[in-house]
Amino acid sequence: VPAQSGPAASAATPLSAGPGGGQSSWAQQVHRLAGAGGGDDQPVAPWKPPVEDLFQAAARRQAAARPAGLGKRLAARLLDTVVLAGLTAGAAVPLGIKAVDHVNEKIDAAKLSGETVTVWLLDGTTSVYLGIVLAVLLLVGVVAEVLPTVKWGRTLGKKLMGLEVRDIEGHDAPEFGAALRRWLVYSVPGLLVVGIVGVVWCVFDKPWRQCWHDKAAHTFVAG
Repeated sequence: VPAQSGPAASAATPLSAGPGGGQSSWAQQVHRLAGAGGGDDQPVAPWKPPVEDLFQAAARRQAAARPAGLGKRLAARLLDTVVLAGLTAGAAVPLGIKAVDHVNEKIDAAKLSGETVTVWLLDGTTSVYLGIVLAVLLLVGVVAEVLPTVKWGRTLGKKLMGLEVRDIEGHDAPEFGAALRRWLVYSVPGLLVVGIVGVVWCVFDKPWRQCWHDKAAHTFVAG
């Protein structure tokens, strides 16, 4: 390369050695980009982090989402059931003891009467106790199941097992209405023992392995 003279030559030195020849060194390139040499007065645009496209991110989440394994789902459900039962027992146990004492008193009174009478287990008193227990169960379910699902997409059990509840279309955490519907469809049939069919349904469901409560809320469990 023929030698150059003048300001351009001074701005182009030092050159990097090696077979490439004639290329500015890394230090000089940085120096020139910073505007400190060669009389280059062009402003340097500040570096900005790349902004992720929301639609592309949603598409990637949808492509990466896979239905969770049934073993993990069962383990998470057992953990959540233990938490739910422990919180509900605070009200259920004292009221249950009162209900049993009330029924025993009715049985003793029937024996003392010497007559054959029918003793109903569910009466005005025991039905009130049962209603209170169900109300506590619903409240605990909202606090321990619905709200965490809305905020984080997972309950305590699902967090420990690395699972998430997602909307089947947007793949985001479900809204409050959907999460509440999901919990009610799971818990109410569960109290009537019919819920076992809805839970086992996910074994045969394809492709998202949805139980009845997932279908009602339009969700699936990812993991």
